[in-house]
Amino acid sequence: MVHSLRPSAVVPRGFVIVETASAGDAIILTVRSTDISSGCPGCGTRSGRIHSRYHRRLTDLPIAGKSVRLVIAARRFHCDAVLCDRRIFTERFQADVLAPWARRTARLDHIVHHLGLALGGRPAATIARRLMVPVSNDTLLRVVRRRGTPRFIPPTVIGIDDWAWQRNQRYGTIICDLERRKTIALLPDREPATAQAWLSDQHQINIVARDRGGAYAVATAKALPEATQVADRWHLMENASRAFLDAVRNSMRQIRTAIGSATINPELLTAAEQIQYQGYLHREDTNTTILDLAKSGVAIKEIVRRTGHSRGLVRRVLRGQRSDVFRVRENSLEIYLPWLDAQWSAGHRNGTQLWRELSPRLSGLYRPVVARDLNRVACHRRRLGVHLNRWLKWPTSETGKSERAKVALLVFFSANG
Repeated sequence: MVHSLRPSAVVPRGFVIVETASAGDAIILTVRSTDISSGCPGCGTRSGRIHSRYHRRLTDLPIAGKSVRLVIAARRFHCDAVLCDRRIFTERFQADVLAPWARRTARLDHIVHHLGLALGGRPAATIARRLMVPVSNDTLLRVVRRRGTPRFIPPTVIGIDDWAWQRNQRYGTIICDLERRKTIALLPDREPATAQAWLSDQHQINIVARDRGGAYAVATAKALPEATQVADRWHLMENASRAFLDAVRNSMRQIRTAIGSATINPELLTAAEQIQYQGYLHREDTNTTILDLAKSGVAIKEIVRRTGHSRGLVRRVLRGQRSDVFRVRENSLEIYLPWLDAQWSAGHRNGTQLWRELSPRLSGLYRPVVARDLNRVACHRRRLGVHLNRWLKWPTSETGKSERAKVALLVFFSANG
């Protein structure tokens, strides 16, 4: 059921509008309280005997893109309680509507507090101006500090790691409560002594999740000898994936030889791949020179002096980290390739149309990135199609041609660009 909107509905609860006015980009509303009495803040006795009136000016939530200024016709009352020290008191309102001495209504102060928590000082002040809520960055920070933080609950399971105050310049230590998923401490540096000093005051901690480094291990062992130290999940996965990729890179020569792809036919490469292949050949000449010197027993320092290459490059060559032919790039469409294969097979090969049909599933991926990957997939499909036609035209027996076609189709539909 639709109800009519009353003017008093736009002002805080317990007030009625007496007069309205407009002053440029602001709306001025003169209001008064609907109560006929007020409680004394000293003794709590309610009084209806008015001493005098005065105006309170404060800010409320904006209306129709204009800021709102409330002018409250407040009253002063006599306190008739015999034992009360106050003879005269000012009118009090509900705490969730308007606090004493406040310059903003409680509902506007709630918005200001959340803006300060979410964005900080200057960014929140910029957004507040756009929302027609005139507050400065200092006011936002004061509101956040005044409301304080939730009560600190001593943690029993924590995670500790380093983090950057300024990347590559200054680092600190972050400590999180893993049970409540909250940051509970930021230490000024990542020295073991600083972490040990903080942990020494938290004897209730039973489990400490940390990285694989030794600094926090030493600090935890000294401060909490009874606590269990575990490697956190992110560092375990990161270290495992890095070790796997290093092992694969170091064995790429053997892998190519084993699968029979050690020789590359330049005629089948695109222009971009040919540029990368030329760079690979140049790197191989450098790698061969460095490896030959290393096999002859020449020290790394002497190899650097003879070849003129940096120590880091020589070390990477000796570790087998410069043997990749082509750069490997992640594809944003990896998990959608089965669907794209089905659409491609059905003859739907318009990149824009595919993006429109796929966009509800992409959960915010940037359109140019998706278009680039779609184009890469399409180019790879066309290139494989040319190779497939050449392969099938080779003279061979009927049985061999059938088997060759099956393999070629498998390659065609498993390529991901």
